[in-house]
Amino acid sequence: MKRVLLFLCQGFEELEAAVFTDVLGWTRMEGDQPVELITAGLRPKLKCTWNMIVEPEMKFDDIKADDYDALAIPGGFDGAGFYEDAYDERFLDLIRQFDKKGKLIASVCVGAMPVGKSGVLKNRTATTYDLSGGHRRSQLTEMGVKVLDQRIVVDNNIITSTGPATGLDVAFTLLERLTSHEHMMEMKRHMRFID
Repeated sequence: MKRVLLFLCQGFEELEAAVFTDVLGWTRMEGDQPVELITAGLRPKLKCTWNMIVEPEMKFDDIKADDYDALAIPGGFDGAGFYEDAYDERFLDLIRQFDKKGKLIASVCVGAMPVGKSGVLKNRTATTYDLSGGHRRSQLTEMGVKVLDQRIVVDNNIITSTGPATGLDVAFTLLERLTSHEHMMEMKRHMRFID
């Protein structure tokens, strides 16, 4: 069974995490290629952007990159403390471990920022949130990333996107890369995105 580590930073946006828990959760109810999802973070309790409190399943110190096929990173808000965890060196090193092993890394919105900060996107293509004056894209460019004006960018093993509305597409893209196009389409049918 494929396994995905959903990394939750303080101040993460609930919707952007839920796309992964739901899409991958459905694989364990329907179809023949279940994907296990484990949540982890740097703190025992996390306050989300919109004040929901979440307890990750796994302590950070217990994470072993070898145990997972992919890393999923929802974005969040600066004012909710997102970058306190997102730019923590322990998390940046975890991102480097996943990339070094060629494992999939899927981010939504500003979830791309720690991926860029880790250095693994240097001289590669990606995208991130484009509104609010485009300052996140400017920051990503300063990290040596070739920022593309696209909703979703896939550069080898790394998937990045522009905002919450792209979250489901990122989750389905991740599922397709982990399993197959046919399996991903089957989950879309079961979830009623298509007939």
